Amino acid sequence: MKVPFATFRPMEQELEAEFKAAFDRVLSNSWYIGGKEDEAFEAAFAAYCGVDHCVGVGNGLDALMLILRALEIGPGDEVLVPSNTYIATALAVTYVGAVPVFVEPDLSTYNLDPNLIEEKITPKTKAIMPVHLYGQPCDMDPIMRLAKKHNLYVVEDCAQAHGARYRGKLVGTFGDAAGFSFYPGKNLGALGDAGAVVTNDPALADKVRALGNYGSDYKYHHVYKGHNSRLDELQAALLSVKLPHLDRMNAFRNQIAQRYLREITNPQVVLPRCLPDTACVWHVFALRCQRRDELEAHLAQQGIGTVKHYPIPMHLQPCYQELGLPKGSLPIAERISGEELSIPMYYGMTPDQVSWVIEAVNSFA
Repeated sequence: MKVPFATFRPMEQELEAEFKAAFDRVLSNSWYIGGKEDEAFEAAFAAYCGVDHCVGVGNGLDALMLILRALEIGPGDEVLVPSNTYIATALAVTYVGAVPVFVEPDLSTYNLDPNLIEEKITPKTKAIMPVHLYGQPCDMDPIMRLAKKHNLYVVEDCAQAHGARYRGKLVGTFGDAAGFSFYPGKNLGALGDAGAVVTNDPALADKVRALGNYGSDYKYHHVYKGHNSRLDELQAALLSVKLPHLDRMNAFRNQIAQRYLREITNPQVVLPRCLPDTACVWHVFALRCQRRDELEAHLAQQGIGTVKHYPIPMHLQPCYQELGLPKGSLPIAERISGEELSIPMYYGMTPDQVSWVIEAVNSFA
């Protein structure tokens, strides 16, 4: 049996007629940037998240970068980011001229360890950027307490956590603002690149919108040296088709995850753990195994697709050599990068496919 790491086909086939109707609607309107489709999606996503404002942007990296710019974080400033995440989180900090300061994760959840944050705070620190990695909410209460204690902004990276909840509240609603990615592989994915900023701060929302529109608050009037980062009408229309199905599709992913958690019993494999009183949305299902590459090869022989998230930690990437963080300086991130393996997790997996993955993992000797 073949089981791909991910495929969009079940979702695409189910929603095909609605996608085509949305495309036809955009085409007939003959308006492609900053129109009623964008306005409708922004309003719907803000309502879904339970916030006052949503600003559509070009992608998730831009969402984070524009928030930092709007908060006037820049050269000479530091932003605390997890050492274990996709590089876009750190790049957003770099793009505004600030310095990313890496904080190690909790090994059991892969997310930022609140107990390790305070020791990294300096007079230059301006913000904490927790990442709800793999669809698992961070432990936000202690993070928010630390931010309040030290007068720091909190910018949530929700690129992998659409619909995840921490103590009954959706992620993205704890900090000053949050950035979302709608890259096609996300739980709520566009059919191309797209992103959004959500916040309850009207001034911040207005500034993000202006910064993403060449720094313009109205046509040909430029308040800031801005960027070109806007959610186009077609992607907004397609996202509006998918948003009403997000919770149902997340519930489907959770059913797969619960089977994995119950039925994968191989002692060589460490299963992921969600914090109590959270609702994970399982963007990926991330195992750990000390013999990760051998497990990867074993699963490939069984026709099962896998992905390593992320095999080279950020501080060891060539582009961040200037930070002067040699191998061994962030051991938890390095351990995760050497052990993590994500197994298939997508809407539309059949029970037989899930069983095949479970059997294959358990048969790894």
